[in-house]
Amino acid sequence: MTKTILITGSTDGIGLLTAQMLAKEGHRVLLHGRSAARLEAAAAQVGGAVETYAADLSRMADVHAMAAELRARHDRIDVLINNAGVLKAPLTTTEAGHDLRFMVNTFAPYALTRALLPIIPADGRIVNLSSAAQAPVDMAAMRGDVRLTDNAAYAQSKLAITIWSRALARELGDGPVVVAVNPGSLLASKMVREGYGIAGNDLSIGANILREAALGTSFADASGRYFDNDSGQFAQPHAAALDPEHAAEVMQGIEDAVAALS
Repeated sequence: MTKTILITGSTDGIGLLTAQMLAKEGHRVLLHGRSAARLEAAAAQVGGAVETYAADLSRMADVHAMAAELRARHDRIDVLINNAGVLKAPLTTTEAGHDLRFMVNTFAPYALTRALLPIIPADGRIVNLSSAAQAPVDMAAMRGDVRLTDNAAYAQSKLAITIWSRALARELGDGPVVVAVNPGSLLASKMVREGYGIAGNDLSIGANILREAALGTSFADASGRYFDNDSGQFAQPHAAALDPEHAAEVMQGIEDAVAALS
């Protein structure tokens, strides 16, 4: 059965390879990126039934505009893969004063998911890109009051997306499935090349698990769970994600930030 699948950050890296894989299987793939030119190039590489959506996820207005365009063009999105992420950038503070990593890796996917929930069916899936790098969230840093190093901001933003994945899964109950996935450490993406100066491991390691998370039977009853592709199994996330007090504080921080930015 043909599915309609939205992949954020799909003009390169794991997102692009996953899009190519899914399009080859005959699914309708909706590509997202910041640059119209790069989206055009990605669409040519992916082929098949693709659509492109340009949005800068560091700007909440762009997130809402893209969600509105998607809802106008589609009455159903079967799978949302929140793949877009950032580790390093020339400017790491957004126009609104937040750390870029929290904005792109945590707030934007939360707001996009919330906006698209009305058209994601109960048997659909929301796949959130987490990481082996997770760390307790400094709430002052999440608010933009304290500056963090690149690695600290990235790890905290990935714990935060793991926390909201678990919270949303509990809220939705019977569906859609919401999972957080570490696609594999140090894969050969632009983020790894720029962040660590290494070539990285085979990208297909990450693309294969995202395809399974999106469509495979092993994730059909996995809502609220975290999959660690380094160990190849469902696992516990960082202990801070399991701390009810910390998780509640982080969720409040995410909701406050998204409300203020909207």
